[in-house]
Amino acid sequence: MPASGTSKTLHHGLQVLELLVQHPSGLTLTEIADGIGVHRTVAHRLVKTLEAHYLCRRDRFKRISLGTGLVRLAEPVEQDLRTLARPVLEELSDSAQASAHLVVRENADQVRMLMIVEPRRAPMHVAFRSGQLDPIGRGSAGLALLAAAPPVPGEREEVTRARERGFAVSKGEIAPGITGISAVVHTGRDHPETSIGLSLFEAPNPDELGRLVVTAAKRLSTQLT
Repeated sequence: MPASGTSKTLHHGLQVLELLVQHPSGLTLTEIADGIGVHRTVAHRLVKTLEAHYLCRRDRFKRISLGTGLVRLAEPVEQDLRTLARPVLEELSDSAQASAHLVVRENADQVRMLMIVEPRRAPMHVAFRSGQLDPIGRGSAGLALLAAAPPVPGEREEVTRARERGFAVSKGEIAPGITGISAVVHTGRDHPETSIGLSLFEAPNPDELGRLVVTAAKRLSTQLT
């Protein structure tokens, strides 16, 4: 249910877009209606409105998918941060031969994957989808952000440990079998709280990888502050 004081129609329209993000090959109108819990007639009006703004489109089989209008809307989002972060992430990814990620704090309870760069020469690597939301208390990215704040009663041992050594390590918290290593990026007031890190299948030497991540975080911090 939408929050009190908000637009129910807009809420449902955004639900359609979020649903289509999860199904890049597209959905039928009935699947959309069922997916967001509305009548097919309501879903039809929502999709027609989104189509008029090029936010979704139908193929010749009448399956509905995201539209190119979203590219224009998304381009300005944290553009400076993403532009500066890309070469840092690319260098980190190539050095560690692992996927490198940039994560921002979305709200008090969640973090969002803003960007991920995959290694160019690694035989295997971890793949995530940009934009995904995760709980701030799970995964190295969120733990690193929590560790940047003063200690609080009852905090996880991993947060305390991250504060002591300057980077956070998690194992299997976002995806089974995946290790995350992240450090906070000091961005100043113009950007959200941010962390940079690595996601990989195996981390035989987390301290060495942690040093790479901290170096990358400091490099990006210097450019942003």
